[in-house]
Amino acid sequence: MYKQIQKHSYGNYTHLRKISLLDMKQGDVNGDGIIDNVYLYGNKSNGIFADNITLIIQDGHSNQSTTVNLQNNAGYSARLFLGDFSKDNVQDILVSIDSGGSGGYGIFYIYSFKNNILHEMFDVEKYNKEYKFNVNYEDFYKVSVGSPHLDVLFTIDISNKGYDYLSQYYNENGKLKQPIKGEVLALGALYPIVTNEKSMGYDLLAIQRIIGTSNSDTIGYVENLMTWNGTQFTSLRLSVAILGTRLISLY
Repeated sequence: MYKQIQKHSYGNYTHLRKISLLDMKQGDVNGDGIIDNVYLYGNKSNGIFADNITLIIQDGHSNQSTTVNLQNNAGYSARLFLGDFSKDNVQDILVSIDSGGSGGYGIFYIYSFKNNILHEMFDVEKYNKEYKFNVNYEDFYKVSVGSPHLDVLFTIDISNKGYDYLSQYYNENGKLKQPIKGEVLALGALYPIVTNEKSMGYDLLAIQRIIGTSNSDTIGYVENLMTWNGTQFTSLRLSVAILGTRLISLY
C-alpha cells in the first residue's frame, strides 16, 4: 500500500532509506461498524530506529486513506494501540514511540476518528508543559516534589540512601550543605488501563521519573491516572510512587 524507496542526497553521496511498515492494527475507528485498517509507516535505514513516522487510517468501507503527520516523528519501537478512551463505543488510536537515550522519554499521541473526522485527544508536548514540577532537597533527608500550578506537594524520605550518598549533600546534623535540586523528567510511559470492566473503556496512566542530581539517581515516579471528560483528559489521581528498599531487622 505504502512502500517505496526514498533517496536522500548528502554532499557527494546518496543514502537510500526504505519506507517500512512499523505496525498495523485493525478495528472500527470511525464508528460505522466496519473494520478499518490503521498503519504506522516510517523511514528505516537499519535497526529499529525510524524517522518520518506517519499514521495512515484506511476506511474499511471506502478504502480511502487519511494521512496524519506527527509533530515528533522519530524514534524507536513505534507502535499502535486501539481502544475506546472517549467512552463513546468507538475505538481511538494511541501512537507510542520510544525516544531512546538514557532519559527514557516517550512520544505519545491519541486520536479520535469518529465519523471520519480526525481529532487529537492527547499530545505529549502539551502534557509535558502542563505537568511540570519543582524538585528540591530539604533539611533532614527529605525531597519535596511540588507544582504551584497544580497546587500539589509531595515529600519523599531519602534517609535510607546511605551515608555515602547523603554525606554529599548533608552535614552531620541533617542540614543541607547548600541548595540542591532534582528534576521530574518528561513523560516516559503512557499505559491504557481498564478501570471499569463493564464499560471496557480505557483510562490512562502517565508516568514521569523523579531524579536527583544525576539521571541514574531515581528517587521515585509521578503517576497520573487520567480519564476523558468529553473534551480532554483530566486527572483522577496524581500520586508519587517510591522504590522499595531491603527490609532490615531492627532487632
